[in-house]
Amino acid sequence: MVALVAQETIVSLVTPENVVGNLVSRTGRHLQRYQKGRRQVVGCIPYRYKCVKQSLDINEEDLEVLVISSQKGKGMLFPKGGWEIDESIQEAALRETIEEAGVTGIVECELLGEWNFKSRAHNTDYQGYMFPLLVQDQLAEWPEKNVRSRKWVCTFMPVTCFL
Repeated sequence: MVALVAQETIVSLVTPENVVGNLVSRTGRHLQRYQKGRRQVVGCIPYRYKCVKQSLDINEEDLEVLVISSQKGKGMLFPKGGWEIDESIQEAALRETIEEAGVTGIVECELLGEWNFKSRAHNTDYQGYMFPLLVQDQLAEWPEKNVRSRKWVCTFMPVTCFL
């Protein structure tokens, strides 16, 4: 079961079985959210600690983030996609992360950031939101496995980790 941590309450959102069961990503724009003409997109920055320590003293070298390839193969990015009207913002972020990166875990409630951008391909304005996701499981099969690769990179020197 995948959970969203809301202060001290754990609310179940999406199970990997629901998303991965048919191995098909959601498609189409008929359920997409728009605000002031901007398509709403959400995603996660999946992270993990390389080794579990007994103490709470965690070095930046211990932290890794997961990046995925663009469908067009140009660069690496964090999983994100359309926020649909039948789901909460956290549910959408988790669904997109499972579909694109094949990982599950705990979506943390605190929003990491919000930004506006314009798609060069579609000439469309977007508003994006990103959440941290503490990865608990990396799936062997996921909906976009055949069109994306994934890679864990260290956060303290990201440029060297991509080489």
